[in-house]
Amino acid sequence: MPSNTPRPTDPTRLVRLLWEPSDRPGRSGLTKRSIVENAIAIADAEGLGALTMRRAAERLGAGAMSLYTHVPGKPELVELMLDTVVTEVYADGRLPGDHDDWRAGLRHIAERNWQHHLRHPWTVEVLPGRPVVGPGVTAKYEHELAPLDGIGLSDVEMDQLLCGLLALVEATARQQVGLDRVRAGTGDLDWWSAVGPALGQAMHGHSFPLADRVGTATGEATGAGDPLASMRLTVDHLISGLERRLS
Repeated sequence: MPSNTPRPTDPTRLVRLLWEPSDRPGRSGLTKRSIVENAIAIADAEGLGALTMRRAAERLGAGAMSLYTHVPGKPELVELMLDTVVTEVYADGRLPGDHDDWRAGLRHIAERNWQHHLRHPWTVEVLPGRPVVGPGVTAKYEHELAPLDGIGLSDVEMDQLLCGLLALVEATARQQVGLDRVRAGTGDLDWWSAVGPALGQAMHGHSFPLADRVGTATGEATGAGDPLASMRLTVDHLISGLERRLS
């Protein structure tokens, strides 16, 4: 699922692009804001693979070259898109640091980021790397550090724990996005009923007692195979482990 769109090769130029005003019109009348919002609409509807500079220009009724006067290329456009959509995560004003308890703050972060990835599924397609942070990403980072500040972690530990939490949410959201796409294409297919007989034949003569026991229990459990349930359970264990460490 991750896109093969490379990260920008000139981070210095990207810094300026991210932080400079976005609604200054060019000679074509287009603004950086309108280009980015248009690109987000394409990616939301069809995925990141459907987005090209030409496609974005056509949707705006402009020539592709008019886009390049604002944005050097697709890698930079994707960074601008990411920095724009993250402003929605806490757009209602309910911030992680508003909770009296850091545990509730971490759960708030997890739930909001989960909703964010499902609202913009293409965000889980971007290859991980070293992004150049813009105003949106920086503000989000500020908000999400707040529950961890002053509870007994070093600054480096605060960053590491937050990055681990966000990586967990993104990974499980990627699973959910993939399941949603499969279900949209095949309907409510009973996956194990379809592949079970063939898998049983293929595994004949092999012994996997632990995998068989856990797999059987998982298949019978309510909520098993649910990425959101997996995310919430892992967040609970992360919080429990942090509680023990801090105490």
